[in-house]
Amino acid sequence: MKYKLSEIMDIIGGGTPKTSNPEYWNGNIPWLSVKDFNNDYRYVYETEKAITQAGLDNSSTKMLKRNDSIISARGTVGEMAMIPFPMAFNQSCYGLRAKKGLVDAEYLYYLIKHNVVVLKKNTHGSVFDTITHDTFDDIEVELPSLKEQKVVASILRNLDDKIEVNNEINKNLEEQAQAIFKSWFVDFEPFGGIQPSEMQFIPLQELCKVVTKGTTPTTLGKSFTSTGINFIKAESILDNHSIDSSKFAFIDEETNALLKRSVIKANDIVFTIAGTLGRFAMVDNSVLPANTNQAVAIIRPDETKVTPAYLYSFFIGNWHNEYYSKRIQQAVQANLSLTTIKSLPIAVLKNTTMNNYEKLVSPLFALMKNNEEENRRLSKLRDTLLPRLMSGELDVSNLDL
Repeated sequence: MKYKLSEIMDIIGGGTPKTSNPEYWNGNIPWLSVKDFNNDYRYVYETEKAITQAGLDNSSTKMLKRNDSIISARGTVGEMAMIPFPMAFNQSCYGLRAKKGLVDAEYLYYLIKHNVVVLKKNTHGSVFDTITHDTFDDIEVELPSLKEQKVVASILRNLDDKIEVNNEINKNLEEQAQAIFKSWFVDFEPFGGIQPSEMQFIPLQELCKVVTKGTTPTTLGKSFTSTGINFIKAESILDNHSIDSSKFAFIDEETNALLKRSVIKANDIVFTIAGTLGRFAMVDNSVLPANTNQAVAIIRPDETKVTPAYLYSFFIGNWHNEYYSKRIQQAVQANLSLTTIKSLPIAVLKNTTMNNYEKLVSPLFALMKNNEEENRRLSKLRDTLLPRLMSGELDVSNLDL
């Protein structure tokens, strides 16, 4: 049977307590905004801010329940998450609550994700793209039986569960690598707790073949294309140091040749230097061929001096954080200059000592890359199955999961 999206769910608005009243803030009620969404996970587990009961009572914000969905509705629209436990949220989002007996809560989440592109095309507003109640009224969907909905949701959930398990494994592997880095380069434990005399501090630029950034094709009069060379943007680089291919743009071969300075190679480190600063990843062959824009720096180690894994470990170890944060330039948006990126001092040891260190961290990075690659395959499978399951092309009526 066909329904309007607005007919199968309650659409709940959020709000913000008065920011000038300290009694409304720093309470124990999580207060969700779009920047708390984590593209690596379905659920939002942490929020930057929390409000008090007074803040909840004296504002238009409402409480969402476990397995409600939430969608960003103003500005950057269409970002989605599910709610793992009760939390409030701001006015830039809508809470979406499945109507009992009509639609399964998890199925609703995947159904909305399936229709995000259509929602974005039907936004309103002259200054900011905005999803309104009318947007949900304009979209009609076919609902299978509740039993079939639960089967569809189960298939997709199992894929997302495995992706999230891999993310948790990688988080643990990263923590291990950080502990090893701290032991060697902060606490100097392998050297008896004293900074070794062999340790030299060399600017990043001197250890690299290339430290550069890209250009937006439109500045050269070139347009993006629907397929072609992958074009990595800052938003393509995730907090967990993986690269999200679903957020690529594309350019043609001619444009890629014109932007030859920023052609990306395997084992390059890509690092965001404008807007959301400091996200980074090491590139492997799965995302190549690729190029990038001026918001992303390309750091290419000179392997006659240091290996990619050795240099990457300094970023994983957050060696760069304090140095770069003190040198951020403020313009229309915060940014880091290439001069600053190049000047980062890197601790270099004798080759045999560096080899011993690298034997500890390289296997961890290799395991992380394997999990990232599996997640890419699982995400592709999920995104391929999603429209086929939602359209009924794949018949699940005889499945009992």
